[in-house]
Amino acid sequence: MARLADYFVLVAFGPGPRAGSEEGHGQILQRFPEKDWEDNPFPQGIELFCQPSGWQLCPERNPPTFFIAVLTDINSERHYCACLTFWEPVEPSQVRPEAPACRGEEEEEAGERPSPSALVPPTQLFAPKTLVLVSRLDHAEVFRNSLGLIYTIHVEGLSVSLENVIGNLLTCTIPITGGSQRTISLGAGDRQVIQTPLTDSLPVSCCSVALLFRQLGITNVLALFCAALTEHKILFLSRSYQRLTDACRGLLALLFPLRYSFTYVPILPAQLLEVLSTPTPFIIGVNSLFQSATQELLDVIVADLDGGTVTVPECVHIPPLPEPLHSQTHSALCMVLDPELELADLAFPPPATSASSLKMQDKELRAVFLRLFAQLLQGYRWCLHIVRIHPEPVIRFHKAAFLGQRGLVEDDFLLKVLEGMAFAGFVSERGVPYRTTDLFDELVANEVKRMRADENQPHRVLRHVKELAEQLYKNENPYPAVTMHKVQRPGEGSHRRVPPRPFPRLDEGTVQWIIDQATAKLQGAPPAVRAEKKATVPSGPPMAAIVERNGAVHANSARRLEVVRNCISYVFEGKMLEAKKLLPAVLRALKGRAARRCLTRELHLHVQQNRAVLDHQQFDFVVRMMNCCLQDCTALDEHGIAAALLPLVTAFCRKLSPGVTQFAYSCVQEHVVWSTPQFWEAMFYGDVQTHIRALYLEPAEEEDGPVMKGEVGLAEAGAPGKEDKEEEEEEEERSALDVASEQRRLWPTLGREKQQELVQKEESTVFSQAIHYANRMSYLLLPLDSSKSRLLRERAGLGDLESVSNSLVTNSMAGSMAESYDTESGFEDAETSDVAGAVVRFINRFVDKVCTESGVTSEHLKGLHVMVPDIVQMHIETLEAVHRESKRLPPIQKPKLLRPSLLPGEECVLDGLRVYLLPDGREEGSGGSVGGPALLPAEGAVFLTTYRVIFTGMPTDPLVGEQVVVRSFPVASLTKEKRISAQAPTDQFLQDGLQLRSCTFQLLKMAFDEEVGSESAEVFRKHLHKLRYPADIRGTFAFTAGSSVHTASRQPRTTKEKSPSLRTLSRNLVKNAKKTIGRQYVTRKKYNPPSWEQRGQPVPPEDQDDEISVSEEPEPSTLTPASALKPSDRLTMNSLVERACCRDYQRLGLGTLSSSLSRAKSEPFRVTPVNRMYAICRSYPGLLIVPQSIQDNTLQRISRCYRQNRFPVVCWRSSRSKAVLLRSGGLHGKGVVGLFKAQNAPSPGQSQADSSSLEQEKYLQAVVSSMPRHADAASGRNTLSGFSSMHMASHGKWGSIRAGGRSSGSSLGVDVGSRLAGKDLLGTPQPNGAPSEPGFLRPQRAALYIIGDKAQLKGVRPDPLQQWELVPIEVFEVRQVKASFKKLLKACVPGCPAGEQSPASYLRSLEESEWLSQIHKLLQVSVLVVELLDSGSSVLVSLEDGWDITTQVVSLVQLLSDPYYRTLEGFRLLVEKEWLSFGHRFTHRGAHTLAGQSGGFAPIFLQFLDCVHQVHTQFPMEFEFSQFYLKFLSYHHVSHRFRTFLLDSDYERIELGLLYEEKGERKSQQACKSVWEYVERLSKKTPVFYNYMYAPEDTEVLRPYSNVSNLKVWDFYTRETLAEGPPYDWELAQGPPEPLEEERPDGGAPQSRRRVIWPCYDSRLRAQPDAISRLLEELQRLEAELGRPSERWKDTWDRVKAAQRSEARQDGRSTPSSLLMSSVSHHRRSLGVYLQEGPVGSTLSLSLDSDQSSSSTPSSGRQAARRSTSTLYSQFQTAESENRSYEGTLYKKGAFMKPWKARWFVLDKTKHQLRYYDHRVDTECKGVIDLAEVESVTPGTPSMGAPKMVDEKAFFDVKTTRRVYNFCAQDVHLAQQWVDRLQSCLSDA
Repeated sequence: MARLADYFVLVAFGPGPRAGSEEGHGQILQRFPEKDWEDNPFPQGIELFCQPSGWQLCPERNPPTFFIAVLTDINSERHYCACLTFWEPVEPSQVRPEAPACRGEEEEEAGERPSPSALVPPTQLFAPKTLVLVSRLDHAEVFRNSLGLIYTIHVEGLSVSLENVIGNLLTCTIPITGGSQRTISLGAGDRQVIQTPLTDSLPVSCCSVALLFRQLGITNVLALFCAALTEHKILFLSRSYQRLTDACRGLLALLFPLRYSFTYVPILPAQLLEVLSTPTPFIIGVNSLFQSATQELLDVIVADLDGGTVTVPECVHIPPLPEPLHSQTHSALCMVLDPELELADLAFPPPATSASSLKMQDKELRAVFLRLFAQLLQGYRWCLHIVRIHPEPVIRFHKAAFLGQRGLVEDDFLLKVLEGMAFAGFVSERGVPYRTTDLFDELVANEVKRMRADENQPHRVLRHVKELAEQLYKNENPYPAVTMHKVQRPGEGSHRRVPPRPFPRLDEGTVQWIIDQATAKLQGAPPAVRAEKKATVPSGPPMAAIVERNGAVHANSARRLEVVRNCISYVFEGKMLEAKKLLPAVLRALKGRAARRCLTRELHLHVQQNRAVLDHQQFDFVVRMMNCCLQDCTALDEHGIAAALLPLVTAFCRKLSPGVTQFAYSCVQEHVVWSTPQFWEAMFYGDVQTHIRALYLEPAEEEDGPVMKGEVGLAEAGAPGKEDKEEEEEEEERSALDVASEQRRLWPTLGREKQQELVQKEESTVFSQAIHYANRMSYLLLPLDSSKSRLLRERAGLGDLESVSNSLVTNSMAGSMAESYDTESGFEDAETSDVAGAVVRFINRFVDKVCTESGVTSEHLKGLHVMVPDIVQMHIETLEAVHRESKRLPPIQKPKLLRPSLLPGEECVLDGLRVYLLPDGREEGSGGSVGGPALLPAEGAVFLTTYRVIFTGMPTDPLVGEQVVVRSFPVASLTKEKRISAQAPTDQFLQDGLQLRSCTFQLLKMAFDEEVGSESAEVFRKHLHKLRYPADIRGTFAFTAGSSVHTASRQPRTTKEKSPSLRTLSRNLVKNAKKTIGRQYVTRKKYNPPSWEQRGQPVPPEDQDDEISVSEEPEPSTLTPASALKPSDRLTMNSLVERACCRDYQRLGLGTLSSSLSRAKSEPFRVTPVNRMYAICRSYPGLLIVPQSIQDNTLQRISRCYRQNRFPVVCWRSSRSKAVLLRSGGLHGKGVVGLFKAQNAPSPGQSQADSSSLEQEKYLQAVVSSMPRHADAASGRNTLSGFSSMHMASHGKWGSIRAGGRSSGSSLGVDVGSRLAGKDLLGTPQPNGAPSEPGFLRPQRAALYIIGDKAQLKGVRPDPLQQWELVPIEVFEVRQVKASFKKLLKACVPGCPAGEQSPASYLRSLEESEWLSQIHKLLQVSVLVVELLDSGSSVLVSLEDGWDITTQVVSLVQLLSDPYYRTLEGFRLLVEKEWLSFGHRFTHRGAHTLAGQSGGFAPIFLQFLDCVHQVHTQFPMEFEFSQFYLKFLSYHHVSHRFRTFLLDSDYERIELGLLYEEKGERKSQQACKSVWEYVERLSKKTPVFYNYMYAPEDTEVLRPYSNVSNLKVWDFYTRETLAEGPPYDWELAQGPPEPLEEERPDGGAPQSRRRVIWPCYDSRLRAQPDAISRLLEELQRLEAELGRPSERWKDTWDRVKAAQRSEARQDGRSTPSSLLMSSVSHHRRSLGVYLQEGPVGSTLSLSLDSDQSSSSTPSSGRQAARRSTSTLYSQFQTAESENRSYEGTLYKKGAFMKPWKARWFVLDKTKHQLRYYDHRVDTECKGVIDLAEVESVTPGTPSMGAPKMVDEKAFFDVKTTRRVYNFCAQDVHLAQQWVDRLQSCLSDA
């Protein structure tokens, strides 16, 4: 029973403190009873809540108001204050005389100030007076009636004693719950019926929920619901106080079964508005009058009940309900609130049913939310941990397991709800296993299946909602047929009548006497004890079904689980090879949750007596699988995997040595879950529950205890571990909660001693578990190696974990103990104390928290704190021994490092660092859609040499086999290096790694092995950087290779040189050049060609000089006699004449031999030596071609008009049209542009600039005049401007090629322009890209076209009288080339696998790179220039600085126009002339040195080679060289293996002494320094650079298609061979030779000749060579077998071609232009135009094919016998590229008891040794006899087994210090020769 009302209070208006203020304050006039009740003190601050808007006087009498305010006391008890306010006239004493007229609320709101005349006191003012009833019960209607009755008695003057009524009201008692009905009367002839709810746990809402939905709508209420659950601040606004109370009550009713535990003030008084800025969540109601005060609240959700809006600030995020619950709830609410919605669209709607009453609708809405909570929290009881049963239950909720089961780990809403205070209260209140149950308990336990079945059936959902609503309604109204209340009410308008008197002062004595009487009666009566119906709370169905519904189990999981089980059984049966094969599949399967659970279950089976000792390999396997399991665990371990593994990591172990055992926990520490306090707490509580349960089970049942060990924490389906279904029911009955429920039922019946004993047992159980967990935590937190302590602290963040915790209790003891440990350990950075201190603090915090929550005594807790540091210290000592022993273990499964083969002169800088090569975006290497094995990831080592970065290793996938994987690139080609964190394939955690990208299109993505320390990795990076960017060009590999021999070239100043004249030459050249730079070179010097005697010795092509002369100047007076030339100058001229450009000038007929002036006059051009000292232009060659009429002294002035002084010079002349091609740098501002400016501009006088412009004009005129046909045609021609710029606007990125403002209809203009725009106006093009009309460029045209940069020539208006014309074009800049190349690199060699790996994504990134657009532009411009030249006009290319795009264009133009440049020799000459001599800045563009590092790599030369490749692809029969030659140059122009492509100009090369040193050092047989020399040597041995389809047409000018659709992506960018690395270092790319058929080791029949070629691994072109290479190889092999000297492949090839031609002529057939047409198109795309298939070609093709199939080399079964390049080309190759003084076949007697064998011997004078090989063609040396050890060479005698039929004198012996070698030559003569050679070698030494 409880009092209906605790206090009755009368509050009246009291004047305010300030004079003249109409604001007053509340005064309590009387309160009853005057003394506080003991159980319920009088609440403070009632007077504020009676008038929330403030106490004010009013000019008129307002009607009485009623509302209920809610006050919360310090114990969180709510007091309901029912307030009835009425107005009474103010007595004069209450108002001070000077008070102004008091205004009503409306006036006050309008803010009108009274006028000074209004100071006359008003006739009447009214003051508020409030009757307040304070109660702890919420019976709103009863309070309204009771206070109304008191007011009525007063107003109507009824003859009833107010004291009696109030006394009766205060002494009325009613039952709290139980559904009883009580009729009360207050003694005024009234009658009221009070119904108490059936259960007090269900809130009473009347109509408040329905009203809330009406006011705000569904979406807004749902938002408020989520906001309240996730602890946001909510503010209600309304003008009605009762509405505010109802809204707050309604929101709280929706939150059931959770209780709101934060600030709850339905009506907040104006004086307390600052409460709104509190930092804690709240639900508060405020009158709308004060809305302005709420404007600046930034984090408060405001619900305006009157306006129906909810305003959520920007900074507040309300997480929504998880789907599908949100949409289900929404639709259910719609059905309840708007039942007609379903019928709105029906054609024949049924008759309207009457809507539910408001009270019923209220309950239906609550039923929807009750269902929502039941679905949201279903299965929550399976995640409760009962930690203590006695004296009071202590229950913890396993949040992670609950989220894991629901599959809602990521759900923001549920996570916040579970972390909230309301849910914590829910667990402590409803988690109790033995208590009274209510509707929610039944719903969540029994109705879940029904709710799931109803999900998609709205009518069934509605039926369930109505059923629940009935129950809720019945709870509030147990007796529907209520007799009517009878309470008197005042008459209509009674408040306006003048009452007889104010509310009287009541007699305190009478009221108190009535109260005392009632109290005495109650004390005499027996206490009414309500019998609580306690019961065991049902747990409901387990969570199993939900997991299935979320589809977390994979469809093919059964097969995966089988694989996991098999692998584990193989491991424990010792079948390691089988296990190894399955391991990759297992590691993949362990990504799935089911497989991880399966693994933990299987491993549990192999643990006996908590221990399982394994051997090393088993231990490794188990640890790897555990790590793989744990790597996907989050910190919370919501699926219980880490929890299941925790007992296992302390069970599995291996013996390291006697007495030293290593447990698995030392190898699985690197996971974040171990450093998460919440995980340890959940684990601890789970284990405590298991032990507490075991404590109370009957001894007979205890056997089942271990079966269920810790299972509630395991988050498995049901109560995990229940295998037998028969036992299921019994098991369920005996779950921990059931045991606890039973114990709580028995608790009151136990004696005091028994109770004490049970409490003590439980406490010691918890205490022993705390000790156990302190040990476990030290196992998993202390690293095996103390040096890893830093890592551990960073990972775990063990230093700062007070804040993150799963619990609600915080304890000061933890903090104080942790601090004390801090101070005693000093927390210095000492290694062991550091990590130990962190671990001790972590464990102490944990122990404090769990022990305090579990009620461990403080003595025990102190004991624990003393114990923890000892436990940690002891464990550290144990670990030291384990760590020491584990280091002695031989590393398992680490393959031995494969050393790479190196080039001569290449040295290892850093020995192999063990790394994993990871797969990048190219999927071929890792299997992928192309098929083939997963070669990557591979395990091996990275080596850094002076030349390359090399990875060698083997695939980690054991199924691939032992293939060697090699990936390398030259150090000099490195473009980007970035650190990455990568997961090594064998370990489950991240390792440091490096990603290296090179401009040879290689990518090394490596993860360092754990044995490689970060220091080693850093050293590697530093060395790499140092080698990539040497301080000086002399630091590059081309200079340092074999530096011990080549010191001369590195220190030119100090070393004595072999050829001093050359060194002097270089020095003098530089000295003189330096002197003359800056001043004009005036002296003329006569030049004599070098004499033939000087050229006696054979020289490589670079030095085979052509006769050439430099014609003299026309003024003989200025010439110096030849005798005046200094010797050094004469040498300079000799050397300059030998350069490539001069040889080319002579071939083109641009220079003459004659020294007579008359002859020279007739030549239009001459060679000028004006730049021989590089004084005019440093980046030009020494000898240049200029017009005959231009004198040397004017060139200096002309050069100033051009950038970098690169004035126009002739570089090529068409032999047919005699048009010339000129090149220069771009114009300076005052150059040619000045010539073309408007003619009528006033001239400022003859300035220096004008004079040089004139010189320039003369110069161009001279060029024009030099062309025979244009010498006199000065006018009457048309120009290249006949198309408008609009015509070009839409094509390409470069805009247009167009002239200035003039326009003319010339067909030349239209056609050239439209070709450039990609349109052919004059008809369809020919197949080879030729124009459709042969004479289309024949109309009159300019003599000279200047192709310049559009930006430079802006605003130029050409003069029609000039004979040249400007063609402005837009060119891309170098930075655009760089950017494009970067994108191309990423497209062709992506760094990481793309999400959508499809051809489209590759093509898209290729397009975005714009590389092919740039190629298209270059080809387009080049074809334009070719056409102009072909039509007889000369062209000057004058773009940028004249050394990038200019070089690309002029080189391409010459290549397309002149067949000579399409030969090997011609292409070399072209590159030497245009790229090297004319100063392309290789060092600058390639960022060769430290200085250029910031500039980055610009692939200008590569772009040119790509253009050549495109032309080669379209015209495969026009080039003597193969595509491999282009790739070879592409690779080596950045590799720095050769010196050819170093430095920026001839001047710099001379300065470094590079240009002429080859001559002086020709005798030395060191590795080639020039790439050309290397190509030449290699070409003699193998046809690798030769194009068999070469059949040129001499006059052919090539006009390739340039549209992007016609261009192909060069396979140089995309193809790689992992078997041997890039194939461009020929010596390294040769694999081991295959054994011949007869040498099969097994002696059986030859096996199948087929073999598998893997993409990305083998080189298909080498494994299956073209037919001609195959035939040449076969031919050479046969010659060797017959003992004939083999001739060179080229001679054989030329002879065959000649024979075929003559044969064709004899047969009278048309000669095909190529020996082979169709049979060799294996890797070149030929256009149909070129393949004129004659009968010979086709028959040859067939015969070659059949020949190949019958004679291809057989394949051996062994891995080593892989087909490789050496077998294709070895016959063309001498055994080593060193000097061979003498060689031949000798028979050699083997060692003791070995037979004689024929070997190929090589005498090498340079190395002073005699080497021998198995065959002449072999590259691998079988043995070496060092001549330094030879003592004598003497005639020998035949011994047993010697060759028969050989003269005795053919035998000779070589005696060394070690043994005597017996030799036999084929005849006496040969033997004598050998002896003589050997003797001479010995005497030389």
